[in-house]
Amino acid sequence: MAARAVTRDRVVNVNRLQLVGRLGDPPVESELPSGDVIASFRVIVDRPAGHGSGQRVDTLDCTAWTSRVRKTVRGWQRGDLVEIEGAVRRRFFATPAGRASRFDIEVSSARRVRRAASA
Repeated sequence: MAARAVTRDRVVNVNRLQLVGRLGDPPVESELPSGDVIASFRVIVDRPAGHGSGQRVDTLDCTAWTSRVRKTVRGWQRGDLVEIEGAVRRRFFATPAGRASRFDIEVSSARRVRRAASA
C-alpha cells in the first residue's frame, strides 16, 4: 500500500523505493570497523526511452545490513533479475583526502525474480 505524502493538515516525508533490475555482480559480504557485517551489490536498472540524457541505464549501489536480507541475497549471481525495497541513504566516511560521502540504497527486503540465463 502506498503512503500518502501529503495529507490535508501536513506533509509527510517518505523515503521508500522499489527497484527491479539486473544484478551487476554477486553480493560481497564485508565486516566494517564497527563490527557490523554488510552485503554490498549493484542493481542495474534500464531507463525508459526518451528521458533526455542519452544514458540508458542507472547503476545503483545497494547495501543489506540485516542478517535476514544478507542471507536472501547471498546466492544471487550476476545477471539475476532482482527486486529490492529500501530507502536512499547518504553515508559519510573518512578518506586520505578528508571526509567524503556517497548515496546508496539501504535494502529492507529483497527477492530474486528470475535467475540469469546460463552462459
